[in-house]
This record gives sequence, C-alpha cells and structure tokens, in this order.
Amino acid sequence: MVQPKIMLKKKHSSAGRAPLILFLCQMVNALDVPLDPKLLDDLVQPPTITQQSPKNYIIDPRENIVIQCEAKGKPPPSFSWTRNGTHFDIDKDPLVTMKHGSGTLIINIMAEGKAETYEGVYQCTARNERGAAVSNSIVVRPSRSPLWTKERLEPIILRNGQSLVLPCRPPIGLPPAIIFWMDNSFQRLPQSERVSQGLNGDLYFSNVLPEDTREDYICYARFNHTQTIQQKQPISLKVISVDELNDTIAANLSDTEFYGAKSSKERSPTFLTPEGNESVKEELRGNTLSLECIAEGLPTPIIYWIKEDGTLPVNRTFYRNFKKTLQITHVSEADSGNYQCIAKNTLGAIHHTISVTVKAAPYWIVAPQNLVLSPGENGTLVCRANGNPKPRIGWLTNGVPIEIAPDDPSRKIDGDTIIFSNVQERSSAVYQCNASNEYGYLLANAFVNVLAEPPRILTSPNTLYQIIANRPALLDCAFFGSPLPTIEWFKGTRGSALHEDIYVLHDNGTLEIPVAQKDSTGTYTCVARNKLGMAKNEVHLEIKDPTRIIKQPEYAVVQRGSKVSFECKVKHDQTLIPTILWLKDNGELPNDERFSIDKDHLVVTDVSDGDGGIYTCAANTTLDSVSASAVLRVVAPTPTPAPIYDVPNPPFDLELTNQLDKSIQLTWTPGDDNNSPITKFIIEYEDAMHEAGLWHHQAEVSGTQTTAQLKLSPYVNYSFRVMAENNIGRSVPSEASEQYLTKAAEPDQNPTAVEGLGTEPDNLVITWKPLNGFESNGPGLQYKVSWRQKDGDDEWTSVVVANVSKYIVSGTPTFVPYLIKVQALNDVGFAPEPAAVLGHSGEDLPMVAPGNVRVIVVNSTLAEVHWDPVPLKSVRGHLQGYRIYYWKAQSSSKRNRRHIEKKILTFQGSKTHGMLPGLQPYSHYALNVRVINGKGEGPASTDKSFHTPEGVPSAPSNLKIVNPTLDSLTLEWDPPSQPNGILTEYVLKYQPINSTHELGPLVDLKIPANKTRWTLKNLNFSTRYKFYFYAQTSVGSGSQITEEAVTTVDEGKEEWRKEIVNGSRSFFGLKGLMPGTAYKVRVGAEGDSGFVSSEDVFETGPAMASRQVDIATQGWFIGLMCAVALLILILLIVCFIRRNKGGKYPVKEKEDAHADPEIQPMKEDDGTFGEYSDAEDHKPLKKGSRTPSDRTVKKEDSDDSLVDYGEGVNGQFNEDGSFIGQYSGKKEKEPAEGNESSEAPSPVNAMNSFV
Repeated sequence: MVQPKIMLKKKHSSAGRAPLILFLCQMVNALDVPLDPKLLDDLVQPPTITQQSPKNYIIDPRENIVIQCEAKGKPPPSFSWTRNGTHFDIDKDPLVTMKHGSGTLIINIMAEGKAETYEGVYQCTARNERGAAVSNSIVVRPSRSPLWTKERLEPIILRNGQSLVLPCRPPIGLPPAIIFWMDNSFQRLPQSERVSQGLNGDLYFSNVLPEDTREDYICYARFNHTQTIQQKQPISLKVISVDELNDTIAANLSDTEFYGAKSSKERSPTFLTPEGNESVKEELRGNTLSLECIAEGLPTPIIYWIKEDGTLPVNRTFYRNFKKTLQITHVSEADSGNYQCIAKNTLGAIHHTISVTVKAAPYWIVAPQNLVLSPGENGTLVCRANGNPKPRIGWLTNGVPIEIAPDDPSRKIDGDTIIFSNVQERSSAVYQCNASNEYGYLLANAFVNVLAEPPRILTSPNTLYQIIANRPALLDCAFFGSPLPTIEWFKGTRGSALHEDIYVLHDNGTLEIPVAQKDSTGTYTCVARNKLGMAKNEVHLEIKDPTRIIKQPEYAVVQRGSKVSFECKVKHDQTLIPTILWLKDNGELPNDERFSIDKDHLVVTDVSDGDGGIYTCAANTTLDSVSASAVLRVVAPTPTPAPIYDVPNPPFDLELTNQLDKSIQLTWTPGDDNNSPITKFIIEYEDAMHEAGLWHHQAEVSGTQTTAQLKLSPYVNYSFRVMAENNIGRSVPSEASEQYLTKAAEPDQNPTAVEGLGTEPDNLVITWKPLNGFESNGPGLQYKVSWRQKDGDDEWTSVVVANVSKYIVSGTPTFVPYLIKVQALNDVGFAPEPAAVLGHSGEDLPMVAPGNVRVIVVNSTLAEVHWDPVPLKSVRGHLQGYRIYYWKAQSSSKRNRRHIEKKILTFQGSKTHGMLPGLQPYSHYALNVRVINGKGEGPASTDKSFHTPEGVPSAPSNLKIVNPTLDSLTLEWDPPSQPNGILTEYVLKYQPINSTHELGPLVDLKIPANKTRWTLKNLNFSTRYKFYFYAQTSVGSGSQITEEAVTTVDEGKEEWRKEIVNGSRSFFGLKGLMPGTAYKVRVGAEGDSGFVSSEDVFETGPAMASRQVDIATQGWFIGLMCAVALLILILLIVCFIRRNKGGKYPVKEKEDAHADPEIQPMKEDDGTFGEYSDAEDHKPLKKGSRTPSDRTVKKEDSDDSLVDYGEGVNGQFNEDGSFIGQYSGKKEKEPAEGNESSEAPSPVNAMNSFV
C-alpha cells in the first residue's frame, strides 16, 4: 500500500464543530493536502466535504431550516443539491438561498411557508476540475409534539396490598417524548422498590398502601426539540382496607365492581412486565441495551439479574430504577445471549428469560483514505466495513456509480479495493464508497490527486519547544511532497542522522524523544527529500526542570484560637515563573483576613472549628503543574509542652542542575530546624576518582538559602553533601548527591614550591610540589622541566617527565645561578606559561678562613669576638654565616685542671662580630672562627686565646649537720663546685627559732677557707637553729646555703616507750618520769589515710625535797575528797531532774559556789575548762590549747561531758588523785634554768598535745 504524501501534525484538525443550539453537524476527517496559504497559491486539490448535517435531521418547525454542506478544494468547489433523488433547483424557490462560499442551504420558513413542505431526502455535491464529492443522504423532518387524546378516566378504588398499573400511553411525537409523573403542584411523585415508572412510561405499583391515595396522578410528556410539555388527565386512586369495605359498601357493591378482584393477603411475586416466561430483545451495536422486569407481590419483591452461560460486563453494566432495569452500554455482538431476571420475596421467586440479539449497522474496518500520487506511481483505495447482516459495498466516482462512470485505464476494481497503476494527471477524481445493510449505511469520500511536487516543510522555522525533563518531547516536521518525501533528523550543525535506537521517528515527520534529558537541549534539523528536491527546517528544544513541591504541607492538629502555618516550598526551573494557588476543600480560600499567604507559607490565625479541612497547594507554570494537600484538624486547647531544642535535621533531596563544565547549581531541602533557626549551610565535596571517601570543604551559604552555585574543577567526579548549623550545633551530613564528572581540560595551574638546589658541586636538583589529582584537570599528568644559566646566553633546555616531584641536572658548574621553570601538562594540553624561578647548582666547601680574629673580654662570663669577612667568591655557595668554636683550655686555679669540650656558636648571615655568653670566670679559653655555606664549614682561623677574670663562687656543696647534743652542733660541707677564683674564707650565720617561729639574734662567724668541718658549742638545749653559709673570693660573696637543726639528747642511749590511747581522748598523763630530765614525745594517729605523727621536746621539773609527804594519808585531803564526791552526787541528781524537765543549767555557777578552787576546771586563758552543759545539748567542752611548734600536732576538741566522766569506767578517782591532776591544769611554776626564752613545756602541757 502506497503511503499518503501529505503529513500533518497529529494534534491539528482541519474541521470544527458548530454549536448545537444552531444546528447539528457531522465532522469528516480526511488526510489531505494541507490548507497552508503558501500551498494553496499553486497546489490543486479535489473537493473534500468538511461539514454536513446529520443523516436524520429533525428541525424545529418554528425556525428557519439550515442544511449544512461545507467543502474545501483548490480551486474552490461549486455546490449543487438533490431532493428526493432529483435535482433541487434553488433558484426557483424564493425561500431557499445558498450561503456564499459554501453549499449550506437556508430555507426561510419564518416569513412564510411551512416546514412540512420541505420534508425529504437531501444530498449535496461539491465539484471542481479535479472531481466531485457528495454528502450523506440527509433526511429532513420537522419535529412533532401532539396533544393527548381526550378520554374519561374513572376513579380507581383498591384494597390495601393489591397491585396496580397506571397507564400513560403518550402521543407519538418526533423525536419521542420524555415521560415523567407529577402531581398538580408539578412535584415529582416519589418512587421506590414498590412504586416505579417503566420504560414505556406506565407507573407500576407492586402493592398499594393507604398513603398511595390521591387524586392527581398525572403523566407528563416533554418534547425537547420544541421545548413543550403535554399532560394527561389526572388519575384518582383510593386505597381502602377490607374492614372498611365490609362496613360501608359491602351491601351495595359486588366484588366485580372493584378495580381487580385480588386478595390483599401476602402472595408470591408475578411479573407485571414483561408477560410470560420468555421474551426477545433486539439492539444495535454501539447502543445501550435496556432490559426491564417489574414484578408485583406482597411483600414487595426484589429483582436480580444474571446472564446465562456468561457474566455481566463489569465496566459497562448499570442498574436503574431500583434494579428493575438492567443497562449495558456500548453493546457488541458478544453481548448477545439469554438474560434472566429473578423476582423474589419471602413467599417465593419467579424468573423471566430475555433473549438478546445484537445487530449492527455498517461500521468501518478500513475507511478509504485520500491518495496523493505523483505521475507514474501506483496506489490503492480500500473500503472495508462490517455489520450484521454483512453490508454491501458500492463504489462511485465523482458521485456517479462506477459502473456507468467514464472508463479509466489506470484503475481496477477488486471488491472493496480499487487498484491504481501508472496514474496520470487525468486519473485525479473523488471516489465514494457506500456500505449499507437494512440498519443503515456509511458513505465515505476519498480523492486521488496526482501531483508532482518537491518537498515542502510546513512547520514554522526556528520553532522553540520547551519540555519538562523526563517527559516525551515531540518535535514537529509537517511536510508535503509528491512523491512522498523521506524524513531525516539531525542534531547540531555537524551531527549524524538520528536513529530509532534512541529516538522515535513517526510517519508524519514528528521526532519523538521518549525521555528528554538536559543533554537533549539543542537545535534539531528536519530534512525532507524526494526525487524532485530537498527541504529542511530547524527547530530548537529547551529542557526545563520539573516543578516539584520539595516541602509539602503537613498534617496539622492545632488548638482552637491558635495559629497554624502550612509550608509549600516549590522548586522550579529558573526560567519559568510559577504561580502558587492555595485551595481549601478544592475551593477558593475564605475571604477572611485571618488567612494570609507569605512567600511559601499559608498562615491561618485565630483558628476556628470551621477552618478544619483539606488545604491544597497548587503550583503551575506554563509547562507543568503539581499539587500537594494536607489536612487541618482543629481541637480544643491543651497545655503546650515546652519546645525541645536540638541541632537541625540534615538536609535532603539534593539535586544538581545547570550542569556546566566549570560550575553547577546544587539545590537541597532543609531538614527540621528543631526550634532553633538554621544560621548557615556547609557544603562539602568528594572526589570519587582521586580521593574516594575524603570530604573537602566547598562553600558556606546563609541559612535562608537552599541553592548554591558551585565552581568546579575539570576531570573530577564530584559528589556533594550539605550540613545545617544552628545555635545548638551542626547536623549530621546529608545523603550524598548524585555524582557529576566534569570534562577534562588542560591544567590551569603549575606546580608550586619550585626550587633549584644542588646536592653535589656538579649538579642541579630541581624540585617542586606536584599537582594532586584534583588539580590535574585530566588524565596523563606530566611536567615540562626547563632550565638555563642566568648570566649566559644559552637557550632553554627542556625535558618532559612523568608525574614526579624531582629532576636532577648533572654536569653543571659549581654554584652557578640558573633560571628554572616547571610547567604542568596532560592529555588535553599545557598549563599557562610558568614564571621562572632562580636556583643554584651544587655548592662546595668554602676555601678561605676568616682573618684578623680579635677577642674583647667584657666581664668574667662574657666576651666579644670580631673577625674580618671572607671574599664571597671563596664561599662557593650560599653564605649562611660564621661559626665560632671555643673551649676552656685549663683553669687558672691549680686545684682544678680539666679539659672542657668545645662549644659552638653560629652567627647567621654576614655578621663580623658576636658575643660569647656563659663563660667560666677565672678560666683560660681558646677559639677559632669558620665560614659556613649550604655544603658545610670552611677552614678554621688561627686559634685565639683569652682569660676571664675572677668571679664570685657558687654555694658550698653538701652542707649537713651531724652529732647534735644538748648544747652543740657540728657542721660539715664540701667546697663550692665552681670557686670561680681563689677562696678567701667561709661565712657562717645562725640564729635560734622559738616555738612560735620567731627568729632570735643573728650570730656571724668567719671560717678559714681550708676548713670543711666546724663545731658550734654552748648552744641552748632543745632549741632549733637556722644556719646561713657561703664562700667568698676577692671579688665578693657567693651564693649561700641554708639549713636547720635542733639540739637534743643522745637518742641512742634510751629506748622509746609506747602507750596506746583511746582515739576519742585529747590528752594522756605520763608517769614515772625522772625530774629535771629532757624528754622527746611523739604522738601518732593511724586511720584510713595512713599514719601521721608529730614530735615535741620538754623537760621535767627539779626533784622535790624529802619534806614532801604522802597527801593521800592526810585527813584534810580525805575530807576534801569526800566533799567533792558529795558535790558531784548532788550535781548528778540535779542534772537528772533537769534532763527529765528538758531544762539546762550552768555547772560553772554551782562549782564557783561550792567547789574547791584547786579543782576548778581550766579555761583557755585563766586555767578553767568553762561551762558544762546538759547532755541533750550535745555541745563540746571548751578546753585550753597551746600553739604547737612545727613538730607538734594541734589538739582536737573533745566531745566528753561531765556525765561521761562521772558515769563511765574512765571517770573513777585514782587513789593518788591522778584524775584531779589530769583535769586541774595545775602548772609547775619553776622555770627551767637558762631556758626562759624557749618556754620548756610541763608534763601537763605535753600531755595536752599528746593525742
């Protein structure tokens, strides 16, 4: 089959539809010569019918008759009509006119005439020099809306429960009327499963009820075409019970006078329509099949439907009229068969079978299509139709049956096909195919147009197509030519033809890109060729980013009276301007000032219950649209929990757009800020090609931005991630974006840190910091290394090396300046020309030593050295400075002759003098000076000697005090480690320290320089002394050393005695001591933290005379003890009574009144203990204390009370009165001889500090 030569856009149509209110018309689509103005100027075309009235054309008799017939062709066709098979001469009828430029007839019956006069069958013919096209046979009939015939309707009286059919029987109109039942008030009568209207218009009652009684059952017929309604006479119905009949009319009326004579008892169903058990139904293909079953019975039956040997089609089956009507839309032959309706109630069931046959008026299988052929070509017209029964196919040419038409040798008829071969221009004609059966006919026009035309492209040049990414793109190339041109598409200026593996090439010339991507953007060229020529046209395609809602409104539950905000953040192509529309429940937002739109947010304040619903955000651009919805639920107010602050959630939905060679746009969606606004976003990148897994900082943007334009480097496989930061901290990184590989390019930078330094006197080592993979910009990274002497006229010497960081040039002169360049290159090209760097070939050791070395001694530890510089040429390298070697040859003192290792001081640069600090006084030194370069040191200058003067000595070594006695101490020491001269003498100073750390008078003592031991005599016993000791030379005194020591007894002759004391006590009495003897007391405490001790020294008083008697045998003492015992007993009784009463009393007042002064308790200052208190107070006793020396432990406060001592086992009196002695605080008044200043402690005081 030869393809048509004329190809149009699929979306274009050459015909339109006229408004229904004026007239009905039928569209006829034909693939034909385009009506392009440029083509119409010189292109002929046979006529084609474009519009015509319907086959069955019912007109309104009150309006003018308009019969449509429109056609196109080149030259424009002329029109003629036939009426009832004969020529209709419109010129002879003054009421008939033809519309200018078309074949449409207008019959003016509104002025005069009747519509019935113009009933008939009309047919239009459009003709030009290329042939004639004919319209359908149009049957014109005026609409009719006749009145009901007059009739007398008797009232109907029924028993309760009987069935009833109210007939309508409307008049036959054109078109048929629409039936409905109403009352006198024009209110539709209610219908139900019990009462319903049938397809024929009758009103069916399965059983009547008393409420059905009324006098205005009226059937109405509406004729839409004439907009008229006709009504039947009202019908009166009265429903009464059997009891009422027996009471009122049983004696006057027989049963046969009632409407019907059925019992009102419950009964099984029977069908009111259709009658019998079986019926038949015939329907045409494509129509809606309507089957009806209405049954009566009591109770009211329910209707069910089934299809025997089959199932009802799911999507085309509908139930109407309370399931009494079954409808199947768009029926086909497959819907033929037996359908069964079943009526069922509690008393039984009944069924009815309807046999359905589907017939078919003719319908197209292959309709004939227009042919445009070039001379000598072949082609076919196919007219294939089907129907039931099978339609007959007839051919006409230019409106004449082909059997009687002029013969054409180029055509041959073969049933439903006409075959054309070797056509010529005279073969042009319009052929009509007629397919008909008893249910209708089809008529189609198809022309054969023989033309010889080179290709023409009808699509406008430089058409711009804008398509959303990932959607199909259709690029039009409407073309025309005869013979049929071939179409090719190209992309860009030098691209090859596009093929079907990626693209879809449609027969009409359209190029389809199934999934358009960003790289689809560009210029496309359509080329049409046939044997007569070639034509081409360029169109442009732009791919836009899709509009997306990246932050959708979220479901919200808010309290009444509060505020709610819906966010709708839209991401769109930068070149498209979206419009954002907010809807509530798919309608406009309320006109209320509480609703406000601020950028991406819809804010509703003072929320009320009526604000609940579905809120939709719709974003529209010129190319696409998108929407998202959220539900708002309004609840009663509840206490608001405190907000939780945290770092932001990570951003998400990263997307790369505007992808260029050296830049890209990154877009993201912020995560939740967790109640702390985001202050900034941090963007990082990963180079998966060179440093996979390592993320680098790329950029930072404000917390209000969600896009960033990023600069890229060539030949890097980028991935990006984003972190958000608020005042709480930084989020975890987002998911990585998709990867983007940039194209390779030549390096845009050269290596850094280029240096030229020789490692040997005859080489030059060129080093540099190589570019990393990120900086290489492409594969095949290498370096071009170039060098030449700075002061010569030599050309550059160059070498290309691999990706290394060093190159060695051999055979160079010693220490010559070179200009050096290192340039990067890769497979794409070279980096920019680098700047030259100054370097030097290898250095050698200096050849000359500094001269004229001079030393100036500043003091005993500092000297200044001067020298003359060496000639620069003799340095043979970079002058780094001068180095002084100095050493101590020997000491001037005969006592210390030892060699000192050499010391080194380096002075940078070209300095010619320097200071030597830290010299040893009174020493002999030597030094020399050398020049240094990068290679090393030059020869040394002649040694220069000098002497340092005397200085002050260091402190004596190892001062220690040995052999302490009661009145002497021996000091031993070593001479100073550094005498720094000749010692003249030692100076010893010392002074005593009392128990309060106060220093006594200072004693100054000179000791000869040759002594290392000295004994001090006539010292105070048990006294601490502090010593200051230093040496002297003729220059002055050196540093002093200090030490402390105590005079004491010889501890080696007496062993330590040990007593265990209760940890709660703060004193202990020592017995059996020798009078006039010095003792050392050590008190230790052991606990969780270890063992802690303190020491002190005391001396007992002198021995008493033999006149001392045993006081325990004296009568006065026995009486005193009895009085004390009685007093204590009274105190205990009073204390017991007071405790029971909860009171307090001062013990001190009673003791002052009754006790002996010798046994008064001691206070801290006056020898009394202070007040006692009741045990309920739990107050500690106040006790005396003395300030301890460095080696004593301070007493702790005691928790003991009088009750404890009176009633406890430790509170009994001893026979010798030791209890009283321990508490009396009685103090020996005799001072130790010669020890007034040191305040030797008594035994009692010693015991007070024991624990």
